[in-house]
Amino acid sequence: MAKARPDARNRFRDRAAPSGSVPNLDRNINPSSREAAAGVGRRVPTMDKETKLVKKVRRLLRRLGCPRWLHRYGPKTYEFIEHLSALVVRWYARLSYRRTKTLLDLLGIRCPGKSSLNRTSRKLDSGFWQRVLAATSGVAHLIALDATGFSRSSPSYHYLRRIDGQMPRVPVKVSAAYDTRRKKFCAASVRVLPASELRDAAKLLKRSCPRIAVADKGYSSEKLYEFADEQGILLMVPPRRNVRKGFYRRKALRRFRLRTYNRRQIVESAFSSVKRTLGGSVSSRSVRGIRTDVYGRLACHNLFSFWVFRLSGQSPFFLQL
Repeated sequence: MAKARPDARNRFRDRAAPSGSVPNLDRNINPSSREAAAGVGRRVPTMDKETKLVKKVRRLLRRLGCPRWLHRYGPKTYEFIEHLSALVVRWYARLSYRRTKTLLDLLGIRCPGKSSLNRTSRKLDSGFWQRVLAATSGVAHLIALDATGFSRSSPSYHYLRRIDGQMPRVPVKVSAAYDTRRKKFCAASVRVLPASELRDAAKLLKRSCPRIAVADKGYSSEKLYEFADEQGILLMVPPRRNVRKGFYRRKALRRFRLRTYNRRQIVESAFSSVKRTLGGSVSSRSVRGIRTDVYGRLACHNLFSFWVFRLSGQSPFFLQL
C-alpha cells in the first residue's frame, strides 16, 4: 500500500482537528518564508533619495539664479527652496496654507509656518513669475493668445455690506501666450481690474518671441499688427466684418492660413485643464496674493504638464497606441 504524501497527511490532520482548536499553519512554511514574513532580509526604502518635485524646484531656482534665502536679516531657518516647494504643493493639491503645513508635517517634510508661506507668496512679484514661465517653457515657434477669468471665492465682507450683500462679478482676468507644440505657457499677465485684451498683447508677444502668433478677432488692431511686423512675428487674426483698413492689417491677411489659425483652440483646452485640475477660483484678497496664485498654477501646469496629458489620455505616445 502506497504511503500518503506529507501534504495530504497535514491537510487531513488540520481538517480532523477538534472544534475550538487552531490548526498549525506554520508547518508548511519553510524557514526562508518565515524570515521574509518577519521582515528579515527585506530591503527597506530609505529617505536619502530626493523626490522629483524637490529636484524640479531646485533645478528651476538654479537656472533663475535665485538666492538661497529670500530675506537678508533675521534667523535663516528655512531656505527659499523649502518655501517654494511648499507653495507648489499647495497649488497642485488645491490646499490652504494651514492644511499644507499640516500635510507636510504629517509626511515628515520640513515646512515653514502658514504665515511665513503667506508672506513669501506676497513677496514674489510678476517679474519673478515671468522668468519662471520662460524657463519652464523654452523657445516657442507658434503661440496662441487668449484671455480667461478666475472667480473670487472669498471677497471682503465689508465690501459685501457696502453693496447690499450681492456677490461682486469682477473676475480676475488672465491673458496668456501658450506654446501649441510644447503645451506650455510662455508668458502671462494678470489683472485684477477689468481691462481690454489688447493692453497686454504686445507684452506677451515681446516676452515669448515666437515666429507665428494666432489669436481671435478681439486682437484685431492695426497697432498690434504693426508691432508684430516690427518684431518679425506673423500675426494671424481672422478679419472682422467691414474692417479691412490698415497697411499692416492687409499685409498680414495675405498670409492668413486657416489650418494654422485652428491651433488657437489649444489654448482654450489649456485654460480648461488648469481650471479643472488646479482650480478656477482664487481665495487670496491682496493683489500680489492673487497674482501669485494664478502664476503659480500656470507654473505647475508647465512643470507637470506631461503627467496631466498622460492621465487625460492626450499624450502623443498613447494616441499612437
